[in-house]
Amino acid sequence: MVTVAFTDADGAEVQCEAEEGVSLLEVGQAAGMPLEGTCEGQMACSTCHVIVAKGWFDRLPEASDEEEDMLDLAFGVERTSRLSCQIDVTAELDGLAVRIPSESRDMSG
Repeated sequence: MVTVAFTDADGAEVQCEAEEGVSLLEVGQAAGMPLEGTCEGQMACSTCHVIVAKGWFDRLPEASDEEEDMLDLAFGVERTSRLSCQIDVTAELDGLAVRIPSESRDMSG
């Protein structure tokens, strides 16, 4: 199992246990985090936007051009922003920490 820490918009931290191979979006949703994932991981919205802790950002595979385009539509984007549907949980990400932005904006509809 891999441990992932989510910090919500109010600053509350939730530690989650996740199996390898699932997306960070699925982990967050299972933990009750406010990650909509309106498009169900198809990269057609930005409602699963998270801000990755600085120490972890460079350990992730690079975002695709499509992901970068969707992040351009997200609210509160920072340098370490990613779409959680595009991050697959692996053993190398044990201890990953992400923050959920205070607001999200769904530009798909």
